[in-house]
Amino acid sequence: MDLQQRKTWNENHKILTGMFAKPAEHTKAIDLFLNQHALLYVSQMTNSEDLTLEDELLTGMKEKTFRTYPVHSQGTKNSIVWHLWHSARIEDITMNILAVDNDQILHTDNYAHRMNAGFIHSGNGMSEEEVAGLSSAIDIDTLLAYRLDVGKRTRSIITSLQPEQLKAKISTERIKRLSEEKAVKASEDWLIEYWRNKSIAGLVLMPATRHNFIHLNKSMHIKHKLQG
Repeated sequence: MDLQQRKTWNENHKILTGMFAKPAEHTKAIDLFLNQHALLYVSQMTNSEDLTLEDELLTGMKEKTFRTYPVHSQGTKNSIVWHLWHSARIEDITMNILAVDNDQILHTDNYAHRMNAGFIHSGNGMSEEEVAGLSSAIDIDTLLAYRLDVGKRTRSIITSLQPEQLKAKISTERIKRLSEEKAVKASEDWLIEYWRNKSIAGLVLMPATRHNFIHLNKSMHIKHKLQG
């Protein structure tokens, strides 16, 4: 995605925000979401011939670049694998626990063990030692497979939601699951409170789309800094 494509993505995200507030535009909103979301994942996800932001990130990526920590880049010192893992965890948690009360993808196909990340929470509030450990130990191929499965599940979830569901606030029972499943570190209760005040549409507009966009852009900056 070049600069103009990123600008278009941001403009469409603003349009999507308004469309979710209008039940009459629900079908168009879902279609626009699916397009926005697809641009944040490898083109394999939708069998598209269009180059996506994740395609661009992964092309020519060296393992050392994936794992380097700390980095000195725009707005972050965390590794690329941390950014990919964290954004996938956030999407998995919010879409599956909070949006529809499903099991997390993390706990299917034994991803929690196979990724070798060492953590099952969202990644917020990690120490430097913890980020360093994750960056060196995580299995990159399994991480990318996990991220892809999270994206596929999200698309299935969003297409199943009705306008009244998108407007709904997060239920207390689903909020409780965050602590019960250790999806958020005990020191990061602010994140739970942030999500508690969101509607389902609010989760779709941040964790499932803009949050991914932000972390992919940070990862691109790291790649350019380390590989030129």
